[in-house]
Amino acid sequence: MVSLNSEQDLGLGAVMAGPLHSHAALEAAGDRPPEALTLREPDYVMRLARLGSFHQTRLSFMRVLLRRLRAEKWQADRPRWRVDAKGEGIAVYRVRGNGRTYSLVCFAHDLDPAKRSDRVIADEWDATFALHDGDASDETIERLARNVPLQEAGRYTAQEIVLSRANKSVRLFEHVVSRLRQGAQPDPAEIERVGYLMRTTAVYGGGKFGLSDRERIANRPEFAGPFSAEMLAIWLIRAFTVDLAEHMAHVQAPVTATRLDKAIRRHLGVGNSTGLGMAPFLFNHQVLLDHWISARETALARVRALRSASADRVSAFRDYIARARYHASQWRVADEIQSARIAALEADLALLEDHLATGVLDGTRPWDTLFTWAQDRLSVEGQEFLVTLMIEPYGDLVDDLANTMAADEERDFPIDGDMRLGTLRDLVRKHYAFAFGIDFSRPATQARFWYVSEEKLEPRLGERYEEPGADREQPLTIARDVIALNDALVGWEGKETVATFLMAFPEFRHVVRRIQTTGRRPYAEIRDNLIDAAVRPIDLLRCKLSFFGATRFDPKSDRWVRIVMYQHAPFPDELHSSEPDDWALPPIDEWH
Repeated sequence: MVSLNSEQDLGLGAVMAGPLHSHAALEAAGDRPPEALTLREPDYVMRLARLGSFHQTRLSFMRVLLRRLRAEKWQADRPRWRVDAKGEGIAVYRVRGNGRTYSLVCFAHDLDPAKRSDRVIADEWDATFALHDGDASDETIERLARNVPLQEAGRYTAQEIVLSRANKSVRLFEHVVSRLRQGAQPDPAEIERVGYLMRTTAVYGGGKFGLSDRERIANRPEFAGPFSAEMLAIWLIRAFTVDLAEHMAHVQAPVTATRLDKAIRRHLGVGNSTGLGMAPFLFNHQVLLDHWISARETALARVRALRSASADRVSAFRDYIARARYHASQWRVADEIQSARIAALEADLALLEDHLATGVLDGTRPWDTLFTWAQDRLSVEGQEFLVTLMIEPYGDLVDDLANTMAADEERDFPIDGDMRLGTLRDLVRKHYAFAFGIDFSRPATQARFWYVSEEKLEPRLGERYEEPGADREQPLTIARDVIALNDALVGWEGKETVATFLMAFPEFRHVVRRIQTTGRRPYAEIRDNLIDAAVRPIDLLRCKLSFFGATRFDPKSDRWVRIVMYQHAPFPDELHSSEPDDWALPPIDEWH
């Protein structure tokens, strides 16, 4: 285990600040505060099978954003709606707060069904979007109308922060419009089966295609967290999808049409199809990954370190288990591997509920006792879902960690040329022991290669012994490169410097940089072989999407997945009249 006393080694910065030291608040609630924290070892956490079992938590970016918007009293409206009877037109959704305004400019299209595709190579969609910095003037909308429907082929300015597009879930969209047109509500079973009216096929930010660079907005409080701008755009897109369905029902039957019941509306999120384009992100952003995992692991450690649990917290935890059992029973996918994981999770939750009857939470260090029990009794999926459940009742203890999840990656980029090779060898042995257990003479251990497609400049995964292109593979052969570096170090004196070595072997610069970064930030490296025949890229997608706050993971292969975002969350018109954070594990309401 990793002690939080080694804070500098972990690169945790200010994670010890805030509610951890608010002992008075904990004691007032009947909880005895923690004295010392221990984090799970990186070798245990940073394996693809475990990362691919992560679920959303209180620290997921969608939840953090909505908490902030409500706390800072942001206001939302829809200043423009010009959509015709065919469902074509323009809408603008606006949010204002902190002295700033952001406008989601939406373009609705009457798409030929034959052109509807979720693939990244598509060039037409049911709707396209841009999140604009400021109020969207007529001139701005005219400019965006010439470009946003083209997506990657358009031209943008630094005033555009996010670019996105979406397609209808045609069957559900038409069902909802048909029922609303008749003055009736949609079939709950149909809503539950799909969970969204539209799904995004890409959400771009961070300077791509000429959009605003991240550095331009990173110092704004509302966008300080990772992917905050993208999460804001998706939240507003969700409102557009429902408004469009209600509009189509009204124009088709203005006399009889009705609006969606608010309880039913909350069950609609935004869908998303995500593929290999997202997969290498976690490897290419080591410091960011370390901050995300460190925050999650620290939140878990804070709860495990509590010396007692109040009755209110235990009651809330029991309620979350009941909610989780219901929603797991509704989570059905065609993928055999994920179906087996869901079945195991359902059994885990039942076992967990039964175990609580033994009084496990009545003793000293109750959460640590429970979590230790789970390591031997629950599946990996169940263990990582328990992380979500244990953190959930303790917002006052863990929510401050959201402020530690952004990263200035440039600070870690320079290589420490003064480091002695003996120190470098020590880091390799400490953090890359997994690589030494791989026999790279076996073809299966090098069966895959990562490359960037010429057509869309998106990451792809090739079969080394069946397809051309391995000569252009990306530097994601990390385990293999570490072994090659270790072999190259043979014969070098430990007192020699990294700079001297790299003058002779510059091809190892990238792997030396990774090793040094991992030495400072142990959660910065995923400890598996990315080019093995058995690698499942979907584990990378699942990990990243869990930090977004996605739910209902529905693998379509080992390389792409459908998810739902913001399902059950407040809509813009509900933000200040409902609980902004009690939706990721939503109550079992009367609608069920």
